[in-house]
Amino acid sequence: MRIAITGLIGGLLLCLCSATAQSDPQRGGSQVPATGTPGGPLRNTGSGRDAPAIPNPPFVATQKGLFNEPWAMTFLPDGRLLVTQKGGLLKLINVDTGVVGDVTGVPAVLYGGQGGLGDVVLHPQFASNGLVYISYAEAGASSTRGAAVARANLTFAGNGGSLSSLQVVWRQTPKVTGEGHYGHRIVFGADGKLFISSGDRQKFDPAQDMQSTLGKIIRLNDDGTVPADNPFANQGGVTAQIWTLGHRNPLGMTLDMRGRLWEHEMGPEGGDELNLIERGTNYGWPIVSNGSHYGGADIPDHDTRPDFNAPEAWWTPVIAPAGFIIYSGSLFPTFQGNGFIGGLASQALIRVELNGRRAREAARYPMGKRIREVEQRADGTIWLLEDGANARLLMLTPAP
Repeated sequence: MRIAITGLIGGLLLCLCSATAQSDPQRGGSQVPATGTPGGPLRNTGSGRDAPAIPNPPFVATQKGLFNEPWAMTFLPDGRLLVTQKGGLLKLINVDTGVVGDVTGVPAVLYGGQGGLGDVVLHPQFASNGLVYISYAEAGASSTRGAAVARANLTFAGNGGSLSSLQVVWRQTPKVTGEGHYGHRIVFGADGKLFISSGDRQKFDPAQDMQSTLGKIIRLNDDGTVPADNPFANQGGVTAQIWTLGHRNPLGMTLDMRGRLWEHEMGPEGGDELNLIERGTNYGWPIVSNGSHYGGADIPDHDTRPDFNAPEAWWTPVIAPAGFIIYSGSLFPTFQGNGFIGGLASQALIRVELNGRRAREAARYPMGKRIREVEQRADGTIWLLEDGANARLLMLTPAP
């Protein structure tokens, strides 16, 4: 079952406005306020008429640091936090003391538009091999550019550290002009394979071109080689890397509690999507979308082409999603298995209830700032990074 998320909400959340962007740079341009937000009243998701109501909001936010244009973060086994800054710096913060250090050895990053230093994740065996994976925009020939993913050994020294033995394991193909829709989120699957989201680079048609990795979800071995069980492995070349196709600007990927991969991506004018990623399928961009082209030109909706894999949920007006976790901790037990998505234009944290392959927005928590990234610490706390300059790192703990 797929649920369209649209229309008005009553009561608790009427004060919050979403936005439909008139310019596409991750909904950072001028915006037209919507009349309301989707979702419903906040209530306990458990059974029983006497179940306690969930506080609104259900958390207290505590500032733990400030960063300049942060993009992603990941926790180390010792509880410290790696944070990427779009301009090309990798930071290491002790969130308990607030001490911040630099991690050197980051490769040359092409900064501009939506491009720069992107995601950071740990290898599943980081404790024994010390490998960290980063994504970033890099220059090509004749003013072209594209995303890349590299891995390196991370060693610590004082309050910081360094990357060494850096190896590029993947490059977006082909490199093209423009500074938008890199995607470049990284997730390790339950089987240890490496998933990379690759945006369409605002070029539309390459998302359907099997000789291009633009507009795709990529699956690789941890060293960048192609797994033999990829759906198009026997075709060779870059086609062999493709896991799914027909994506626009995927800026969030995570695994659910069953090990399934979920992804969200920005639609055009309307039609932000939440997708369950299924091997070898086509999600339809730019042939179908539940949004419209900027300026209002129509795009056929997903229900006109049942041969494409439709989203499990979508948003019109947009939320401009960025960052994504599916919560697995015990600190917020009511929310186990729920998704949390950062909202840029919506300036909110969006909670999504997942039930099998069904999804619906359950609540929207106004944050007053664009939310770029969401992460979970081992202790069950939820962490947010705001977008832009002087962006706060926030720790969310249960409301009293």
